[in-house]
Amino acid sequence: MFTRSERSWRYGAALLLSLLPVFAGAASWQHEQGTLTLNKTPERVIALNWAATEALLLLGVTPIGVADRDGYNVWVREPELPEGVANIGTRVAPSLEAIAELKPDLIVTSSEMAPAANLLERIAPTYVVSVYKQGSRPFEKASGMLTTLGEMLNREERAKAVLNDIDQTLQTQRRRLENAGLTERPVALVNFLDVRHVRVYAPNGLFQSALDALGLENAWPHTGNYWGFSVVGLEAIAPYQDSRIVVISPTLPGLSDTLANSPFWTYLPPVQRNQVYQIDPVWPFGGVFPVKRLATLLAEGLLAGGSDNVR
Repeated sequence: MFTRSERSWRYGAALLLSLLPVFAGAASWQHEQGTLTLNKTPERVIALNWAATEALLLLGVTPIGVADRDGYNVWVREPELPEGVANIGTRVAPSLEAIAELKPDLIVTSSEMAPAANLLERIAPTYVVSVYKQGSRPFEKASGMLTTLGEMLNREERAKAVLNDIDQTLQTQRRRLENAGLTERPVALVNFLDVRHVRVYAPNGLFQSALDALGLENAWPHTGNYWGFSVVGLEAIAPYQDSRIVVISPTLPGLSDTLANSPFWTYLPPVQRNQVYQIDPVWPFGGVFPVKRLATLLAEGLLAGGSDNVR
């Protein structure tokens, strides 16, 4: 026979043992709006920006819903978003009703959605991480997001494999450029906005990680906005006469003809040296994958040789 105190102790011990699986499965992570605690691995995940969407896909997790779904397929492209993923509104104003209807068990968002963080928390645990923020280093922040999501989703090894693959790709492309003697001149990375203005990518942006890894100097020395670019007139890149110009597609219809008839454009030293290179689109505001994509396209473009105009 057990005494009352022994029975109480055994009951308490049994209760603690019954709770152990719950406690053992719970884990917490700090994020920009507080602490996120999960009692089990999420299976239904929603992403409210494209960097988060990309990270989930790299981890082999198809989100049940994303913001601006159709735009992702136009601008980001890789990794490919499977069909059947629900669109839950725009990145700046997602539909809380659409999110709730999907019954997620994890929502991934950024600080732009901070005013709605409490409302999102009422729907599901919410992880807030901003790859693009004043003073942040985008590639490092995106790598951290990928690693943390890997922990949350029980995909740690997948996250490590993705980052290792990117590192190996960067090393391979750098060797190709060095062996060809193509790392000496600086590179100006631009998107044409119109015939007179370009978006030039700055040293504080995501693309700088690709340039650094390839051993290439950024011809544009000035810090840009926290998205990592500056909008300037075409004349602003003229002083950097030793640079090569890399144009990231798409370009405006008729731009090639307009530039060919422009005395200013044809006067630029990179144009006269046939050192204008054009590469396929790369999303400059994503996570880790655009760094791999840019490095590969940039190496291929430089190795293929330049011209005196855009396509």
